[in-house]
Amino acid sequence: MDDTLCEAASSRENSGFVRTWVHDRTIVLGIQDSRLPSIEKGIAQLMDEGYHVIVRNSGGLAVVLDAGIYNISLILPEERGLTIDRGYETMVALTRRLFPELGTRIADGEIPASYCPGRFDLSVDGRKFAGISQRRIRGGIAVQIYLAVSGSGAERASVIRRFYDTAARGGDVRYSYPSIRPQDMASLAELMEKPLTNEDVTRRLHDTLGRGRLPEFEWSEHEEERYRYHLERMKKRNERLSR
Repeated sequence: MDDTLCEAASSRENSGFVRTWVHDRTIVLGIQDSRLPSIEKGIAQLMDEGYHVIVRNSGGLAVVLDAGIYNISLILPEERGLTIDRGYETMVALTRRLFPELGTRIADGEIPASYCPGRFDLSVDGRKFAGISQRRIRGGIAVQIYLAVSGSGAERASVIRRFYDTAARGGDVRYSYPSIRPQDMASLAELMEKPLTNEDVTRRLHDTLGRGRLPEFEWSEHEEERYRYHLERMKKRNERLSR
């Protein structure tokens, strides 16, 4: 979806999009994860635990998606000159505005013992609740964040730790996967010590960006065709995982 919207942003005048979504019980692997020596056993274990498994078409390592993980993409035309660092900084600033209760307590910087650690992890008191990534394609930029809104950050981290424990056995591992400490991850509800829902985050997002100023995206026939093209590529990339 974001690939299609990136293309649309590059071709439409004065365009920019915000997309939000939730996928229940899905593990998204990085390309490097898919080459682990016992990947088939690792995937089988995840499926036994009730997860779907897919491989993303960009960098990064394994992450958990479920009903308590809220995803936001900011999609802009590349011609606006948004540097990679500026793209990340824009999402960090938006997150701080969404959750003023936490405000400047929200730190950006790698949490090494989290899953999919990176320079723009977001954390409070050393406990990661979000990760930011970017994708640039055909003149468009997608700055993406996953927010652990509710549920247990430690339980999600344990799922990924068990996956690596299984999938990395029995051969050479040609990259450094994280040594995960579940206690280093949390949800926003845990950090704020109060209930928080995806609907709450949607309301905050509308209020922050300007309720009533966010028209719905209307697909053109060409964009629908491009979406189907990207979807088929994703399915083919993941065919071997379902064998």
